Amino acid sequence: MRNRRDWSVDIAFFLFAVVFSVVTADSVHLDESMSGGERIADQVAGGLACALVFLRRRCPVQLAVVLMLAGTYFHHLTGATLVALFTVAVHRRRRVTAWVVAVALVQFLVFLARGPDTASEAASSAFTYFALVAGTIGWGLYVRSRRALVASLEERAARAADEARRQAREEIAREMHDVLAHRLSLLSVHAGALEFNPSASAADIRHAAEVIRDSAHQALQDLREVIGVLRAPTAGPDGAEGWPQPTLADVGRLVAESREAGMGVTYQQEARDTDMLPAATGRTAYRIVQEGLTNARKHAPDAEITVAVSGRPGEGLTVAVTNPLPGSPGTTIPGARQGLIGLGERAQLAGGRLEHGPRGGSFVLRAWLPWGGTKTVGR
Repeated sequence: MRNRRDWSVDIAFFLFAVVFSVVTADSVHLDESMSGGERIADQVAGGLACALVFLRRRCPVQLAVVLMLAGTYFHHLTGATLVALFTVAVHRRRRVTAWVVAVALVQFLVFLARGPDTASEAASSAFTYFALVAGTIGWGLYVRSRRALVASLEERAARAADEARRQAREEIAREMHDVLAHRLSLLSVHAGALEFNPSASAADIRHAAEVIRDSAHQALQDLREVIGVLRAPTAGPDGAEGWPQPTLADVGRLVAESREAGMGVTYQQEARDTDMLPAATGRTAYRIVQEGLTNARKHAPDAEITVAVSGRPGEGLTVAVTNPLPGSPGTTIPGARQGLIGLGERAQLAGGRLEHGPRGGSFVLRAWLPWGGTKTVGR
């Protein structure tokens, strides 16, 4: 079905064919021996050809070939022929266009084989006709290429937008996992302590209840911040409005929270000139320590954990979380098994790398992050 734009274009091409036939009527060479009936037939054929322009969308190739062949006998078909050729060049494959060009070329070669008098008006009209045919096909191919380029750019822009949205969703999902998994694991530890130690003193129960309440409130606050980022189109995980981002200096607070939950954590901070550390690098280091403590809390709750941070500008920042392997594989705190995958993606986005796994009786989570524009190759 044609829309309003299609009808406008078809009417414009129809008027072009009519005006072209009228304007060139006096300049087109007509055989002086033609009778009046033949001249009328020529004009009727031209009018019919102009009307056939409205069929160019359904069968442009057939229309172009018929008009070119008929143009050998009728002289007022040139306008409609040019419209049909332009349509073929724009809307059909190049191979099909090449076959139509071949028909026009055969016509031209046959004309030359007859040995026309180049000084005659008939030869001049013929050369003008073939020049118009060549120019029309060339212009149609240009329009086709330009449309293909625009479509390719629009598709590329759409893919880039989809990729940006996908990356944003993945980043927000990582933030939600890192933040909420840490808070909820603290809740699970304290709730489990109350469950397995019903004879605890009132002070211990009150302290555990306070920690559970504070952790729940903080988890809700973190969740509100993440949801706020989802609702704010201009906000994002990397420095979003209303979402304070953690830094390397907050690792000490993170360790203190774990100690309050009853975990044995040793914190070794040997990094120098931390005030020069980029905010994004510090945030990534914080998330690595956070996930390491969360995993240790899940899988080795009674083990002594060591958190080590070292490095300096120009050498990079190294973050390591180490805990002894648990005696039994079971764990009472479920996990989505996405934390380490998300940390690996974070480290790669920051230009660093992440390693994790058993080593010498301990589970080691170690990351190296660039600091000061250093290269990662060979480190």
